[in-house]
Amino acid sequence: MLQERLTKLLEPLVESLGYELLLLEFSPQGRSALLRIYLDAPGGVTLGDCEQVSREAAALLDVEDPVKTPYQLEVSSPGLDRPLTKPSHFERFAGRKARVELETPINGQRRFVGVIAGINPDAVRLESEKGEVQLAFSAISRARLVPDYSSKTAEGEA
Repeated sequence: MLQERLTKLLEPLVESLGYELLLLEFSPQGRSALLRIYLDAPGGVTLGDCEQVSREAAALLDVEDPVKTPYQLEVSSPGLDRPLTKPSHFERFAGRKARVELETPINGQRRFVGVIAGINPDAVRLESEKGEVQLAFSAISRARLVPDYSSKTAEGEA
């Protein structure tokens, strides 16, 4: 799959520049496509960081030429509704609210919203109004933080 190939190509570059490749999205859009890279770093990501990674990634993509159609490259910080793509992300944001979508529904439910109550090696535990649910990492198709606009700490941690 092209998205996996792009991740394998770009992740070492991003890490060598001192960032984490949080998420890579490749979306065909008519005759062209959008390649979006989300970065993270312990102290946050600035516009200058995004510009640096964009220049370096564009140069590498020009040489390797993995995308055969015209595309637009975007490099971004994760934002307040940051994606959660690894168990360590769930651990880092324990106590915060997240929206999780599963590949296959559990008891007819595919989407869950709740506070990250903990993790184990295989799953995340969410506490919601309906109770606690344990979701296997292998079953998660997408997960994001739910922004808390009333909290000042949400700003600094995103």
